[in-house]
Amino acid sequence: MPSVPPGGEPAPADGSLPPDALTGLGTRPFGVYVHVPFCATRCGYCDFNTYTASDLGLTSTDDPASPASWLEGLRRELDLATRVLGSPPPADTVFLGGGTPSLLGAEGLTAVLDAVRATFGLAPGAEVTTEANPESTSPELLAAIAGAGYTRLSLGMQSDVDHVLAVLDRRHTPGAAVAVARAALEAGLRHVNLDLIYGTPTETDDDLRRSLDAVLASGADHVSAYSLIVEDGTALARRVARGELPMPDDDVLADRYEIVDDVLAAHGFGWYEVSNWARTEAARCRHNLGYWSGGDWWGAGPGAHSHVGGVRWWNVRHPARYSKQLGAGESPAEARELLTPADRHVEEVLLHLRTIEGLPQRVLDDDGRAAAEQAVRDGLLDDGSWARGQAVLTRHGRLLADGVAIALTGA
Repeated sequence: MPSVPPGGEPAPADGSLPPDALTGLGTRPFGVYVHVPFCATRCGYCDFNTYTASDLGLTSTDDPASPASWLEGLRRELDLATRVLGSPPPADTVFLGGGTPSLLGAEGLTAVLDAVRATFGLAPGAEVTTEANPESTSPELLAAIAGAGYTRLSLGMQSDVDHVLAVLDRRHTPGAAVAVARAALEAGLRHVNLDLIYGTPTETDDDLRRSLDAVLASGADHVSAYSLIVEDGTALARRVARGELPMPDDDVLADRYEIVDDVLAAHGFGWYEVSNWARTEAARCRHNLGYWSGGDWWGAGPGAHSHVGGVRWWNVRHPARYSKQLGAGESPAEARELLTPADRHVEEVLLHLRTIEGLPQRVLDDDGRAAAEQAVRDGLLDDGSWARGQAVLTRHGRLLADGVAIALTGA
């Protein structure tokens, strides 16, 4: 039996959900997340559920861990999803993450979207995003996926400085992400996001500013910027442990966040979530907004997480096991947890507070309101927004978002 976290339980083999979980399905945002677990190489900082060809020991295209077997498993999981959910709503958003989805090529990316259309269908105006790395794209691929119905590209840029990319074990060169972003817009993709990582050992303030200049020159209308986290078990963590690289400094990370925010704000980007900025409201990532607003989503693929009506579950992690379970007619879900009202309250505070809309005062109990009023006095929540009934983080509060949320929930 798989290990299950406190409050969790083994997932049923048929993937069924408690009837109460389906109440209200379709009244909340509904998205489909597809996890593509394949990468050409592993970046030193990455602890995501990803695998290179050598990791998987692939010997043929029909190997249970191969991309072809993964795609067949994905089709089976999407069929399973429609049976479990009954009459699911069409997907408002679709997001392919990983891993490196662009390694599937135009044909594979089109096949994935066709599978979602054939099962869930797409709502009018659906947002369809794929992640990509600069080195695994081409103008032909971008034109093909735009024609297939993709509307948004999210590029793993991380930095535009040689020595920073080297520390992160990124394969692309400075300028590559900018070129791909421009090509994506020329191909007809409506929105382009560039991911940045700040605080990499050896990075300077000027290095970060160079990367931001590249972002601004690219035409991208969305930026996600994350502080570097040294995750246990990664190659980067081993280098830090050996003393080859310093651990990122919290004060430096805070300063770098402020640089990102200042530069983007000066060029027309507004923050709408702690780590995300967009030129316009239309450029905001609707799929991620579904997560932050308590929506429902089905996560398909190895290690993918799902949430429907207060039930969260997650799939087995290895691609071979994923394909084999689906081939045997079983759900790939490994375990699940049923969120209590208290759990859902904590999540509502944690997630909503990260957004520019903030959290309605009415969500907080007396202790939470008292903690919020203290946070206003401490400059962590905006006093004007609080007077209008919303708890909205100041920029200083954004740097301490999790701590503010914990104070407001008493968790």
